[in-house]
Amino acid sequence: MSKKPKISVIIPVFNQEKYLSRCLRSLIDQTLEKKDYEIIVVNDGSTDRTRFVAEMFKDEIKIINNKKNKGLPFSINEGILSARGRYIVRVDSDDYVNTEFLNIPYNFLSANPEMDAVSCDYYVVDDKEIILKRENSSKKPVGCGIMFRVEQLLDLGLYDNTFLMHEDKDLRIRFLKKYKIHRISLPLYRYRKHEKNITNNKIEMRKHFRKLAKKHKF
Repeated sequence: MSKKPKISVIIPVFNQEKYLSRCLRSLIDQTLEKKDYEIIVVNDGSTDRTRFVAEMFKDEIKIINNKKNKGLPFSINEGILSARGRYIVRVDSDDYVNTEFLNIPYNFLSANPEMDAVSCDYYVVDDKEIILKRENSSKKPVGCGIMFRVEQLLDLGLYDNTFLMHEDKDLRIRFLKKYKIHRISLPLYRYRKHEKNITNNKIEMRKHFRKLAKKHKF
């Protein structure tokens, strides 16, 4: 039986055939030893060639295929519940990462057992991967690029499946009531801005923000 990996990378994906390969290549090309991490792709009922792209990497990743679209938080939870690593980090399928993306946060957490989670800074890039700006992950947090201890996510009950948007904000609010997220001041994550970003749907974003405000009373 193979030794358990230290880290599980969760990649939820829906209709991202254009970007998934870039994302996976960046995660396979890590300085951390291959045996120390696993990559779990949760294909959430994609109707394009996403499944075909994922299958190209089948020898290096684990693939979960949902027969129908169940939503982003459901897919993330599905990945977490199938994970074998002690540490969990989410990467969106249209983004990509630096070669030290797993190594540095892992060493930080393993050397500081009293600390909870760590986030890294990130570059915002365009569709051609040109850097637009650098962001501080504490001042402008995103849902990805945060390495958690799996037992703390389980303690919180994972992501709320009812938040099809702002699921990361809901988790962060709940997480910070009990734990802390420490910042690593290194831009190890690449957040891609493009016309099909889910955050471009302003109507749905506002709808779920109102729901978030109601749940957390702000």
